[in-house]
Amino acid sequence: MSDANEAFTLKRTMHFRRVYIESFGYTLPDEIVTTADLERRLAPLYERLRLPEGRLELMTGIRERRFFPPGTRPSTISIESARRAIEASGIDYRFFGALIHGSVCRDFLEPATACRVHHGLGLPNDATIYDVSNACLGLLNGIVQVASMIELGQIRAGVVVGTECGRELVENTIELLNSDTSLTRESVKNSIASLTIGSASVAIVLCDEELSKTGNRLTTAAAYCDTSQHDLCQSRGLKAIMQTDSEELMRQGIAAGAQTFDRFLAAAGWEPEDIDRTFCHQVGVAHRKLMFESLGLKPEIDFATVEYLGNTGSAALPITMARGVEAGWLHAGDHVAMLGIGSGINCLMLSVDWQQVGAERLSEVSRAQL
Repeated sequence: MSDANEAFTLKRTMHFRRVYIESFGYTLPDEIVTTADLERRLAPLYERLRLPEGRLELMTGIRERRFFPPGTRPSTISIESARRAIEASGIDYRFFGALIHGSVCRDFLEPATACRVHHGLGLPNDATIYDVSNACLGLLNGIVQVASMIELGQIRAGVVVGTECGRELVENTIELLNSDTSLTRESVKNSIASLTIGSASVAIVLCDEELSKTGNRLTTAAAYCDTSQHDLCQSRGLKAIMQTDSEELMRQGIAAGAQTFDRFLAAAGWEPEDIDRTFCHQVGVAHRKLMFESLGLKPEIDFATVEYLGNTGSAALPITMARGVEAGWLHAGDHVAMLGIGSGINCLMLSVDWQQVGAERLSEVSRAQL
């Protein structure tokens, strides 16, 4: 890259000086569905194609996921998660100037799901509220947008929340796979991604320096896209199978991630060895392994949830970070990288200078029982 191009690229990165990730709140469903359970339900397909038992878990590394009850409205769960995050932050409701709902799943096409969440929380009427939709990056995009508003002095605090309800997609996929007798071992591969989906909800509170009690500062964001690959993963809704060329999406996503990572390191002023902890989008075990090899990072610094939560869409990365904070994975002084890669292909990576372990604050707030 020439010096001129590098300078231009750096101008498109985002730097924050007065934005803090103050707290998380999350909600997990009570119902656990194992991959073995799904395979039992797929018996007609497995018998017809002579597929070996255990194939799905072997391919994905996912042993179980969770589902909310049928008919659950995303906003109902998002209200719970956002309330937990706000209570954990200790910030008065009157300081919240923005609420962004960033999950793929929404109550309706209109109005924005954020409207019911805002009403349920009782946030100020002059708050900016809307939905953001960008596949698995919606919540990360919401974080950047709220952070930008805080950095500009437009608001003091904001909350980003989303709830992914994957039950309908998985169950419809099973029904269609069992009934479509034209499927072959090769063509069925495009449906595998639909069977990795789980359900989860998470919220993140961001605030300015004066309100922060944690000192967990968001410092940099870097984005990169390769939209020539936009057709590798397509979903027309929960009633149809999500068609995904998983192998090619993994290759192209990792390639785009490597491009983003170079820009991210330059913007943050870090070398790979400066990163103490990572959280990435949770797709599957093979994807995680190849991504870390490509980025030159050690898997040991990463916290993962994919084995027991599956792919929870836009909630995957932030709920993994919330679980990591709760588990004491982060320590004062850690350089933390949030590595987001989503279909489209879009990438967004954030850097955080962590100062507080945070577990003592999280313990003050009730969470969904596991």
